[in-house]
Amino acid sequence: MIVVFVVGFLAGALALYYFFWRTGGLAPGHPLARTTADLVAAPLRASPRPAPSPSPAAAPSSRPPAFPQPTPFPSPPATPFEGFALGREPLVMPVEGAKAVDLRDSFEEKRGSHRHEAIDILAPRGTPVIAAVDGSIEKLFTSKQGGLTVYEFDRARNTCYYYAHLDRYADGVKEGQLVHRRDRLGYVGSTGDASAEAPHLHFAIFQLGPEKRWWIGTPINPYPFLLGTR
Repeated sequence: MIVVFVVGFLAGALALYYFFWRTGGLAPGHPLARTTADLVAAPLRASPRPAPSPSPAAAPSSRPPAFPQPTPFPSPPATPFEGFALGREPLVMPVEGAKAVDLRDSFEEKRGSHRHEAIDILAPRGTPVIAAVDGSIEKLFTSKQGGLTVYEFDRARNTCYYYAHLDRYADGVKEGQLVHRRDRLGYVGSTGDASAEAPHLHFAIFQLGPEKRWWIGTPINPYPFLLGTR
């Protein structure tokens, strides 16, 4: 029985080998010649390679978007006092004892048919009037409107300081005299067209022209310059 089984097994094996050989099943790559490893790796080889993904878009810049610069406003037209300054030192209050807090801006007010273009500093008659800046006395003059007056030029001879309605001049005051701030020029009064019941100093400033005429110039409001005085 054993001999019959062995002979039958060998005959079957030979028949199976002959079948594979005739059908090409032993050739590499034939479906019948695949191994277990081939069967496992087959899906991996058969799966199509994924298409390359498009390059990612460039990352947005961390900088904020540029906005157009606003159009600058046009510069205001130049004024007669562009860059103007009344010397390096602040003015001295031209009436002794007067306080800046008591001043009132009357530069634009009307006085009859003309603009005031000055400031009135009220004080008792006889109160000393002193030089507001270092300079020189250009003119001592008596007029119908201003009464007894002093015209003082600053040292640079660019600006004139006008003191009007004086009761009298201080002793020794004369034209061409050099004066320092706080030097006495005269005393508060009500000469000219000032009211006798309201003695005061009419104080004006004007910028001189190239001719340096003591009686004419471009008016400057004294009020802002007197606010910081003592």
